[in-house]
Amino acid sequence: MPKLPNKEFRRMVPLLREKDFYEPEDQRPISWPEYNLSQIEEAKDTLEFIRSTVDKAGTLSLKGKVGKPLTNPRSLAKAILASEALGLTERSAQGWLAIISPFLEIREKLDDRTIGDAYDKIEVLHIIKQVFDKTKDSDGKLSGDGTGLETSRKQNYESNKKTGEYMTSIVDSREIVQAFDISGEQECRAMHKLIEGVYGDSLRLDAGFNDRELVRKIAEKDMVPYVFPKKDNNLNGDLAWKLMYMELFLDVMGWLTEYHIRSHTESFHSSFKTKYGIITKRRSTSILSQVTARIILHNRSRLAYFSRLAC
Repeated sequence: MPKLPNKEFRRMVPLLREKDFYEPEDQRPISWPEYNLSQIEEAKDTLEFIRSTVDKAGTLSLKGKVGKPLTNPRSLAKAILASEALGLTERSAQGWLAIISPFLEIREKLDDRTIGDAYDKIEVLHIIKQVFDKTKDSDGKLSGDGTGLETSRKQNYESNKKTGEYMTSIVDSREIVQAFDISGEQECRAMHKLIEGVYGDSLRLDAGFNDRELVRKIAEKDMVPYVFPKKDNNLNGDLAWKLMYMELFLDVMGWLTEYHIRSHTESFHSSFKTKYGIITKRRSTSILSQVTARIILHNRSRLAYFSRLAC
């Protein structure tokens, strides 16, 4: 068996990060009148989406639960999604829901405290999770990465990694989220679990996920792995690892063209945090409800955008 070119491969890896290694791309022009009109249509479509998808979701019955009966969980789920879509606090949501409740088919009168408590209800989270699972779509070109979730204006990426306020996600090339984890677990370990629930043709990850076992698991799910190498990597290993980096060594630009689709993950994280702002909840269930609701709205917006392009 011929000897693998490990020395040549390790010398090549640092060059992949050189500034002038890639050709710059032209920026797309933006038509602001068309953009503003699409935003108005999107607001209407979002409310219609909330009403229809939540009404189709099943409810969770917690037998033996004591205490005050819960307000209709579908109404609470609609209130959460509408609040996150419009960027409302609980007090503002109380006023706006008094206006738009008939359109959303919310028959109960919801005050600010009821709306705030809804984020922490398992029955409501159950519905929101169903909406996420039933409304995501994939083109098979997957990418993954991690990012900090700010809960105050003073936080930054590094402090979030230390305190556990962190999200690891997998998105497709249209920036539609397929899976995510906000447990605060280290991103590579979280990715081992996330890939078990996704399906696609390929998966792209940066050097922070440079793990032989992870590459093997990706290949076993019939996805082509594109994991950016480290300068001390060897080509030796099992078949998936060896093939991945031999393809990079033999066709650098072709491999990198596929790998850099991964930038859509970073684009999602940036737009997600810019649009929806800091996480305002503090309890773990409430945080999960808020993040899931925001991801549902993000996915709906992206799917609607690509649907319009197809027309």
